[in-house]
Amino acid sequence: MSNHDHHKIPQATAKRLPLYYRFINNLYNQGKARVSSKELSEAVKVDSATIRRDFSYFGALGKKGYGYNVNYLLTFFREALEQDNYTKVALIGVGNLGTAFLNYNFTKNNNTKIEMAFDSNPEKVGTKVGGVPVYHIDEMEKRIGTDINIAILTVPAQSAQPIAGRVVECGVEGILNFTPARITVPPQIRIHHIDLSIELQSLAYFLKHYPLEEEEELVDDHRS
Repeated sequence: MSNHDHHKIPQATAKRLPLYYRFINNLYNQGKARVSSKELSEAVKVDSATIRRDFSYFGALGKKGYGYNVNYLLTFFREALEQDNYTKVALIGVGNLGTAFLNYNFTKNNNTKIEMAFDSNPEKVGTKVGGVPVYHIDEMEKRIGTDINIAILTVPAQSAQPIAGRVVECGVEGILNFTPARITVPPQIRIHHIDLSIELQSLAYFLKHYPLEEEEELVDDHRS
């Protein structure tokens, strides 16, 4: 698939590709040859109509009574997600959350790995966490080279903006921001904000005000 073709896929669809890939890869490893949109829907919690629309963007048209070819889907997802390309990540801030990331280190994604971490705590600098070396924050400019594509920020909120500026200067193209701070970066830098406290508050609000039974009734009403 060419870069031109990639631009035809809506961003909402692109965000679901890793979810689809994980499930399809599991099916392939189990020796399954085909999968229906209903099976996919139940597994990844995305409605069948959305799955069929997503898949239609890259020419995967399922056949009634047959479903989708697992090998075809896997080949597409590997290419679309560049699974054969290795993405190196730097983590800034080895506190509780940063330590959890280092110990996990995206073990299910063979093409993505945290290569190095940075902190100012002398008790952590010079150690390894989850097998990842922890360097002093002052060494960022020396250690982060052009081969590091992404930085994960798990620093205190007040440090987020200056640290983001430094990693951008190091050549990082994408930032995953786990701080509450809303960071300003140059337009060519992709940044994703993940505020866990907001997500938790949102979940609590939805539990209270939008019971799942009501959502299911609304969906059924729209379908009828």
